[in-house]
Amino acid sequence: MPTTANLDETIPMPALMRAARGSYAQSIRVHLEARGIDDLPRNGPFVLGGIANHGGSAGDLIAGLDVTKQAASQLIDTLVVRGYLSREADPADRRRQTIGLTERGREAARAIRAGIEDVDTELARLVSPAELVGLRAGLTALAEIKDRMRPHS
Repeated sequence: MPTTANLDETIPMPALMRAARGSYAQSIRVHLEARGIDDLPRNGPFVLGGIANHGGSAGDLIAGLDVTKQAASQLIDTLVVRGYLSREADPADRRRQTIGLTERGREAARAIRAGIEDVDTELARLVSPAELVGLRAGLTALAEIKDRMRPHS
């Protein structure tokens, strides 16, 4: 991959985005393994980190993964069985269940946050503040394009 000092504009954007995404995944994996956490399923860090940082519902986070309801349910079930999430009846509506982080889930979320912060710090060291603002704007625009292209049912 090119450095910011040696940009190769012939590399397609999707290839750059795929390579860049791996930096976060690798850093998160290192932090999880350092804490002895080696059994998180794919997309588990996204769900745990989202619940810890934004308090969002598991359903809202799962929607961001673009997976089927069945796959989402299986992911939540796996996180519950492995001790990262707890599932309880909602006191306000017994037909619903609330999902929360267990202590193990909070520990994993701390490792996930540390992995993200390491990459964010390194990124801020490698690019200017203006380039970082531009990167965020470009990624936000791509997310908006994706949302507009998504079929609405």
